[in-house]
Amino acid sequence: MTKKEFLAGIKDGIPIGLGYFAVAFSLGIFAKSAGLSPLQGLVASFLNHASAGEYALSSAIHSKATYIEIAIATLVINARYFLMSCALGQRFDPKTPFIHRLLVGFGITDEIFGIAIARGKTVSPFYNYGAFFIAVPLWSTGTALGIIAGSILPANIVSALSVALYGMFIAIIIPPCRKNFALAACVISSFAMSYAFSVLPHIKDLSGGTRTIILTVVISSIVAFIKPIPEEDKEEDK
Repeated sequence: MTKKEFLAGIKDGIPIGLGYFAVAFSLGIFAKSAGLSPLQGLVASFLNHASAGEYALSSAIHSKATYIEIAIATLVINARYFLMSCALGQRFDPKTPFIHRLLVGFGITDEIFGIAIARGKTVSPFYNYGAFFIAVPLWSTGTALGIIAGSILPANIVSALSVALYGMFIAIIIPPCRKNFALAACVISSFAMSYAFSVLPHIKDLSGGTRTIILTVVISSIVAFIKPIPEEDKEEDK
């Protein structure tokens, strides 16, 4: 059963890993501008499996943020994985050892969480391990190769490839914003406040990492208070 679950995870993880590779390559181009070496990018991606979190990491490094600011920004942006880990942990057999829960929590991503939850009421950690086995190496090597490409390709091509990362984020946020007015208002507010923070006296003197932390916490808290998720929507997600 363990081998069967592991192989099933590998099979389902292949398309996810290929998608990760393409995204990570663009992130690697951006990470090169932040001064990361291929080895540093490889390690960073192996330890951070979120595109938004890795982009925040590279942005913070590029703006010369402190270690504390980088750690807090990455923690805040990746906080949703705490909730995913708790939800997925409830699908494990109660006798599942803590080490398996810890390792699955380390490697959880939006997509891997989705395919694991879709398996049914009971989930084997070995299914997640199979998905990790494919997805995480492709994610990590994609970043490293992106950094290498950024080092050898002409500057105009690197600049063009860097735009792909912003296009990816636009492609992620536009479809849900068209369906959810509150989410659209949140995105627009984040753009406006981010610009305001860059020009307002005193606030503009804060580091980019600190501004990111403040904006993330403030905007998400306000939207959660003003427009909480309806109870019926929560029931549908279960």
